[in-house]
Amino acid sequence: MNEVFKALADPSRRRILQLLSRGEMTAGELATHFDVSKPSMSHHFAVLKGADLVTTRRDGQQIFYALNTTVVQDAMARIWDLFGGVVDE
Repeated sequence: MNEVFKALADPSRRRILQLLSRGEMTAGELATHFDVSKPSMSHHFAVLKGADLVTTRRDGQQIFYALNTTVVQDAMARIWDLFGGVVDE
């Protein structure tokens, strides 16, 4: 779960996940939303993939990214438990 929190700590990676919440996108489509270098985008994709927050599939030269909703839901549940859960008195 530490990898997930590390991935979510960066605003660019959170924006990528937000974009993917609309549906699958190619690396190129995602990159158009950012003013960063290709190596920087690749790093963000690698961190998200390493945290299992995104899945990938290749179609010829294109790499398509999709939100891994199972892991995102688990992360949100843990965050809720940490910050939003009921506190026993």
